[in-house]
Amino acid sequence: MKRYFTIIITVLLLASCNKWFDIKPEDQVTKDELFKSESGFMEALNGVYTSCANADLYGLELSSGLPEVLAQNYHFEPNDRDGYKQSSLYNYTDLHFIDMKDKVWRKMYTAIANCNLILENIDNPVYMTDVNRRLIHGEALALRAYLHLDLLRLFAPSYASAPAAKAIPYVTTFSNKATALSTVTEALNKMVTDLTEAKALMKPVDPIIASAYVVGYPSDTASKELKAPVLFQQNRRHRMNYYAVCGTLARVYLCLDKKQEALANAKEVIEAGKFPWTKEQDFINADVKLKDRILYPELVFCWFDNWNTQVTSRRFESGFAGFYIKADAGDKLYEKGGVGGEDRRFKQWFNLINDAAMVRYELLKYEREKETNRHPFVHPAIRLSELYYIAAESSWDTDPAKALEYLNLVRAARGINVAINTSSKTVFMDELVKEVRKETYAEGQLFYLYKRLKRGILMETGATTPPSNKIFVLPFPNDELEYGQH
Repeated sequence: MKRYFTIIITVLLLASCNKWFDIKPEDQVTKDELFKSESGFMEALNGVYTSCANADLYGLELSSGLPEVLAQNYHFEPNDRDGYKQSSLYNYTDLHFIDMKDKVWRKMYTAIANCNLILENIDNPVYMTDVNRRLIHGEALALRAYLHLDLLRLFAPSYASAPAAKAIPYVTTFSNKATALSTVTEALNKMVTDLTEAKALMKPVDPIIASAYVVGYPSDTASKELKAPVLFQQNRRHRMNYYAVCGTLARVYLCLDKKQEALANAKEVIEAGKFPWTKEQDFINADVKLKDRILYPELVFCWFDNWNTQVTSRRFESGFAGFYIKADAGDKLYEKGGVGGEDRRFKQWFNLINDAAMVRYELLKYEREKETNRHPFVHPAIRLSELYYIAAESSWDTDPAKALEYLNLVRAARGINVAINTSSKTVFMDELVKEVRKETYAEGQLFYLYKRLKRGILMETGATTPPSNKIFVLPFPNDELEYGQH
């Protein structure tokens, strides 16, 4: 692939506040200067997280943007403000679509390059505590795998569709030389290697594993997420922590159709008991200062965002120019005539707009009031519920009763007291997909589920677009093709 990385690495240094992620651009330094100290490694890794939280990646586009548009989760008028209508029609020659997906490719590989730069210098003979060296090493490996996985899920066929097909470059060196394409299977196996090594590095040292590390809201006296004496070790859920590595590995194994390995990693997160279901009173609280629409305690990993708040909120709060769902489509999605009447997600995440132009729902999940909400502004990356869904799917063939138990536990946590009970795998998978659609709305995960399962995409009209690599595989950037690697 063409290399975008022949640049001096940009380091985002800490500002004077007390959170590691409250940062601002300060300076550029050469890699030799950067990796002379422990703090330099921390700053370099922090820069990767910050670049990933950019609006062109997980701060907007890869969370509530393009994958959700492709999954048909929004309605667009022909003259939509942000130009997503053609993308929703799968017009992959549209200039706006090309610009979006090319930015994703370029910026993801730039973040991967900076992971590789850290990894190539991690054994430098500079002073670092063993804890911090292991955390930095493990997080960089895990981020490299996480980013490659989403590139694979966007720009390559699925394993179920074409396991031997040429897929994406899996880049493991910081270089301006081209990297040959890995097949789908090779790329997924390389992710397993990176993530398995990351688990081994982090398990003995990650503070989040300790019983003293209590997950909670910043204002909670019981929460220990801001209590670590070293700033770098605080707020582990805002970083690729040990359990996030397990969750990512569960995703990869599920893509490889290795159900038992996926189940083992999902259960490691579930059985840790580290991430509590959000309390009903926190989800439905009328006081915005005490309200939690994002279900923060359940987030295993999230992208911290301290500058995109208004951009994200405006995306869903600008009438017909924004992203919304027609009322009849929203009612069907959340089964308003049935279990939707109990579903707290439906009641708390959507606001009915009933005017002469169109009856529609506007999303409140990312709404930020003038007064702060109870949790920081984050974009979900891995939820506890996803690990239950993975465990459910991975259990069905060997233990259908346990699979139903996993699925029904999530439903109960959302206020749905009607259990799914079936002996049909087809019915079970249909119900599982419905639950994922409800749970991850505007979080960028549904398109990947459709693709992995080779399922048709449900349109807002009720029709289904058949599964096809013409839809599921986004084209490479033109300049990549011009370099003759493909």
